[in-house]
Amino acid sequence: MTATAPREEQLWSRCAGCASLLYRKRLRRNLDVCPECGEHARLAAPERLRQLVDPGTLRPLPDELPETDPIDFVDVLPYSHRLSAARASTGLAEAVVCATATIGGHPAVLAVMDFRFLGGSLGCAVGELITRAAERALDDRIPLILVTASGGARMQEGTLSLMQMATVSQAIAALREAGLLTVSVLTDPTYGGVAASFATNTDLVLAESGARMGFAGPRVIRQVTGRALPEGFQTADVLLRHGQVDMVVQRRSLRGRLGALLAATSPTRAGRPTVPRQEPAPLREHLADAAPALPADPTPPTTPGAPAVRDAWDTVRMARHPGRPTTLDYLDSVFDGFVELHGDRLGGDCPAIVGGVARLADRHVMVIGHQKGHTTAELVARNFGMASPAGHRKALRLMRLAARLGLPVVTLVDTPGADPGVSAEEQGQAAAIAENILTLTVLPTPVLAVITGEGGSGGALALAVADRVLMLENAVYSVISPEGCAAILWPDRSAAPQAARALRLTAPDLCRLGVVDEVVPEPSTAAHDNPAETAHRLRAALLANLLPLLDVPPAMLVRLRRQRFRRFGSTRAGVRAGAR
Repeated sequence: MTATAPREEQLWSRCAGCASLLYRKRLRRNLDVCPECGEHARLAAPERLRQLVDPGTLRPLPDELPETDPIDFVDVLPYSHRLSAARASTGLAEAVVCATATIGGHPAVLAVMDFRFLGGSLGCAVGELITRAAERALDDRIPLILVTASGGARMQEGTLSLMQMATVSQAIAALREAGLLTVSVLTDPTYGGVAASFATNTDLVLAESGARMGFAGPRVIRQVTGRALPEGFQTADVLLRHGQVDMVVQRRSLRGRLGALLAATSPTRAGRPTVPRQEPAPLREHLADAAPALPADPTPPTTPGAPAVRDAWDTVRMARHPGRPTTLDYLDSVFDGFVELHGDRLGGDCPAIVGGVARLADRHVMVIGHQKGHTTAELVARNFGMASPAGHRKALRLMRLAARLGLPVVTLVDTPGADPGVSAEEQGQAAAIAENILTLTVLPTPVLAVITGEGGSGGALALAVADRVLMLENAVYSVISPEGCAAILWPDRSAAPQAARALRLTAPDLCRLGVVDEVVPEPSTAAHDNPAETAHRLRAALLANLLPLLDVPPAMLVRLRRQRFRRFGSTRAGVRAGAR
C-alpha cells in the first residue's frame, strides 16, 4: 500500500475550488480546469505555452543572463540560495519564458510568467528578458503577448526591481509607436509592480476566468482598511464590470480569442499601412553637440562638516518625520508664483497630489508632488500622501498639459505608496500608475524628479520616471517598506531595521546603483530642523540639473530617458552594483 501511494497521488488531484478528487489525466485533458466547478488551476509557463501556440511553431528565445544579486540581499537566507532553489524546483532559468510562435497561423512573440519561480516576481533578469522579447517583436514587426502571473516586484533586488516597471513600459511604448499590437493576458494572480506596469498598459487586456488582479493584495488591503472585502473583489468578472479589462476568457477559448485578435491586426491585411522602424541614433555621441554636458558623477557629494552616514533604519525614520518639509512647503520656499490646478477631469480631485504652474528663477515649470502634511488632521485629510487613481490621473493630465505648453516638469516624491484601499482598486489603481509610467517614458519635455522624503514603490515611480532623479540626503526610495519586507521574508515585522539595511534604500546606496543621479545634502541635523537652508540647497540643485536639459531637443530627451532606464537590465544592474 505504501509503495504505491506516490503513484496513486500522481493519478489523482484535489480541486482547490470545490475539493473534488479528480483523475489527473482527465484534468489535464480539460486544460487543468476542474470539470465540476470550473476552477482554473495555475499553470507552469511551459504548459501555458503548449496550450496557447500552434503545435510545432514554438521557438524559445535565449534566456542566458549573468548571475545577478545586485544588492547582495540577505534575509534569513541569501538571495542567491533562493534563486538556486527556484531554478532546481522549476527547471527554469527565471520567472518568465519567452518565445516566438504562431497562434492560429499568425506570428507573435510571447512572454509567459511562472508563479512557481519566486512568486513570478519581477526582478532585473525578468525585466531584461521581457524587454528583449519586446525588442524582438519590434525587430520582426509582429505582436507581443504577455501572460502575467506575479506577486509584484522582487524585494530581494531592491529599487532596481522597481526600475523594471519603467524599462518594460518603455518597450511597450516603442511597440505602440510602431503600430504593433500588444496584449496582456492576466492569470491568477497578477499584483503589485507587474499589475501597475506592463500587465495593464498594453493595447488589450484579457483576463483568464478566475484571475485576480490589483495593485495591492487582499491581505494588505484588509490590514489597512480593517474591514472585510466585497464579494469577488479583484476577480476577473469584477474587473470586467469596472471596465478594467477588455474581456474575460475561459481557458479553453483563450487560444481562439488570441488568434482572432492577431488576425484582425495582421500587418498583411489589405489596406493596413506599414510604419517603417526608425533605428535609434547613437545617442551619447550626439549629446555633446545637442546640449551642454549633463551632471554625470553618481558619487554622493561631500560637504565640510557633513554628518556621518546614518544607519538605514534611522534614515527611514528621518524620512518619515512629521516636521519634514512637504511639497506645499517647497512650493512656497523654492518656487515662485505657484498656481494650483485641480481635478482629473473624470470625477475626482485627489488631495494627496498637488500640482500647478510655478516659476523657478525666470523659468515657468509644471510642479507635481505628493502632499502629506504635518499635523494628524492634515495627514488624514491628504491620505498620508497616498494618491488615489484620481490623483495619478490628475498628475497625468498636468504632465500632458506641460508637454503641450512646452513646460518642463518637476516632480516632488514623498509617499509611503499608492492608496491601497478598496475604492482605489475598483477605480483602477494599477492601470492609473501604469499609464503614468508609460507616459513619462515618452513625454517630450524635460522631467526632473526629486525624492524628498519617502519614495514608496509604484506610487513613487508614477512620478519618478525622469531625465534626472535627485534625492535629499535623508530620503529613502524602496520597492517595499521595511516593515512589509520584514513581514514577508523574516519571522516578523520586528526585523524592519534589518530589512531596511538589506533593501539598500538610502540616497548613497541608490546613487551607487545608478538609480539616483545626485544627492542633495541636508543641513547638518536634518531638513526639518532648517527648512530654509534645505530649500536653498534644493533650489540650487534643481537649477543646476534643469538648465542643461532645456537645450536638449525633445526627441533626444525621450531617447536619452529611455536609454537611462534600459540600462537597468540584469547585465547592466549587476555590473553597476558590482563595480563600486
